[in-house]
Amino acid sequence: MTFSACTDAQTPKRYTYKVDKVLPHDVLSYTQGLFFYNGELYESAGQYGESSFRKVDLNSGMVLKRENFASKYFIEGSCALDGRLYILTWKENTCFVCDINTFKQLGILRYQGEGWGLTTDGKSLIMSDGSSKLYFRKPDNFQLIREIDVTVGNSPVRYLNELEYIKGEIWANVYGSDTIVRIDPATGKVKSMIDCSNLLPGYLIKRDTDVLNGIAYDAKNDHIYLTGKYWPKMYRISLVEKNK
Repeated sequence: MTFSACTDAQTPKRYTYKVDKVLPHDVLSYTQGLFFYNGELYESAGQYGESSFRKVDLNSGMVLKRENFASKYFIEGSCALDGRLYILTWKENTCFVCDINTFKQLGILRYQGEGWGLTTDGKSLIMSDGSSKLYFRKPDNFQLIREIDVTVGNSPVRYLNELEYIKGEIWANVYGSDTIVRIDPATGKVKSMIDCSNLLPGYLIKRDTDVLNGIAYDAKNDHIYLTGKYWPKMYRISLVEKNK
């Protein structure tokens, strides 16, 4: 996927990455959501008949706790806020609300359209639906607060997928590409773009290996982790600015 040339003065900065650490990742996880909460790593995994939510040991990749979902649900993005876990579904118009510690279901919230990525700025839930829009919603009832159009210059950035809120920015995987965009939550403008090409080495790519998807920020240690759907590895990375 390519992006049109920027037509205004706010040309996004371009970054690549440096791998700081390689970690195991469950190759059977079709990663849809990835985040830290109170220093613990959590992951939601999709596909009908395979969907689950997990608490994961960072260093070993072992699943410490797992909740499976009925085969009629395709689980998507997830996040936690104030002790509550929110888990989207793809086409089922359902957001599960659970206790983050026990995974016990507390309720269900409804929405129109598809669910893709989910994160939080500490006040609102921020949701993607595969378009170029991001939606800010109330955590208690999922009511829409506002929406933004994500753009590079005057061009929309479509296929926004898994989300992570990092230091006042929204980071988003662009589905089908090796690009992560860093978005200004006030304006929707893309501030910078990260080229993650070849993050997963070719020799690890198998028939079922799917796209880059999964951004988790460990605020305690200021570390960023990336993985993908059915990837055998997760990577702790740091950013390297490309030459202008």
